[in-house]
Amino acid sequence: MEKYQNLLVVIDPTQEQQKALERAIELAHKNQAKITAFLSIFDFSYEMTTMLSSEERESMRGSVIDSRSQWIKDIIGTLNASDLSIDIKVVWHNRPFEAIIDQVENHGFDLVIKGTHEHDKLKAVIFTPTDWHILRKCPCPVLLVKEHLWPENGNILAAINVGSDEAEHIALNDKITEEAKNLATIINANANLVNSFPGTPVNIAIEIPEFNATEYNDNVKSHHVEAMNEHAMKFGIDEAHTFVREGLPEDVIENMANELDAELVILGTVGRTGISAALIGNTAEHVIDRLNCDVLALKPDGF
Repeated sequence: MEKYQNLLVVIDPTQEQQKALERAIELAHKNQAKITAFLSIFDFSYEMTTMLSSEERESMRGSVIDSRSQWIKDIIGTLNASDLSIDIKVVWHNRPFEAIIDQVENHGFDLVIKGTHEHDKLKAVIFTPTDWHILRKCPCPVLLVKEHLWPENGNILAAINVGSDEAEHIALNDKITEEAKNLATIINANANLVNSFPGTPVNIAIEIPEFNATEYNDNVKSHHVEAMNEHAMKFGIDEAHTFVREGLPEDVIENMANELDAELVILGTVGRTGISAALIGNTAEHVIDRLNCDVLALKPDGF
């Protein structure tokens, strides 16, 4: 986490307790990072007031921004943050995720921290939540915060894909693992690796009677275990902290996070937009609502 020196914290205007800000303060105490508490606000009624001049509308927007800035300042005053550098920035913008990404691109933030809400699964297909827009489009890592505490000697779970020999997957595996090791040192936690592998295709087992499903499954698992051990050895992670399980990635990650009572899950995410994003999504989007701990989403290099 030492490389994260410039933190953008997304303030939730609907909550008094700002769990993302609290988490940022917890991290900043460990590495003296700078924090910017950021809020994007918009009220369409101010834009529809045709009786007012543009200067008067601008003045009204300014009053709302000042009021919200003071509200954030009051919240910060209740937290253990007197020794930290915390800026407050409130902007008038009708699309919060765009405002967040603009800040990242224009001010060099290296980590976005945001509290999460559970999403209605059906609505999420039609109206993508801000969280998912950020996961898909934000160029820097995104830490989505839930209620789970970060205890001493807790567990970090890094979800990797050692079954692939594609250069992009290998590079992302390395990035995720390095991040897990780095964070484990900073917050005094254990770094664990998890990898899923697919079970025997049912249609093959049915259509080809002589097909040995058990042997096939054992061979696939052996391949993944061998690849996992090789990867873990490269990063000095003990075999006892590596897990290779059969199943869908989102199921395996959720089960392992619960089994380890993980405080943080680290995974890679690729940016998808349009129909493919709505229908396919990716592992990060499938698993995020199912975890009761924080999620750190990393992009491939060059995203």
